[in-house]
Amino acid sequence: MNPFPMGTGVKVWLSTGYTDMRCGFPSLALRVQEVLKHDPLSGHLFVFRGRRSDILKIIWHDGLGACLFTRRLERGRFIWPNVEGGAVAISPAQLSYLLSGIDWRNPQETWRPTRVG
Repeated sequence: MNPFPMGTGVKVWLSTGYTDMRCGFPSLALRVQEVLKHDPLSGHLFVFRGRRSDILKIIWHDGLGACLFTRRLERGRFIWPNVEGGAVAISPAQLSYLLSGIDWRNPQETWRPTRVG
């Protein structure tokens, strides 16, 4: 479910707190630079969530241009860290869980049969 072609060294940063979802790439990039103290053109992914936690935006610069990805859950909420100020790093696998609406902090493997018959 991860739509980003992520190479080695690419990090995913969750912006803690809430963000105004009316913001576009320029406003979110400025927030990355001034609040999170990261370079928005670094090739890393920066993830922001709205107040109701049912929508998120991801900005990413792929070296050629700026990308803005929006994801909205029809039911449920995105699980977010309980810290304030700054950013929290997660793995690309955790991002896939997050985008699917799964608790990325402790994903549960589904039960699988051990034998046939």
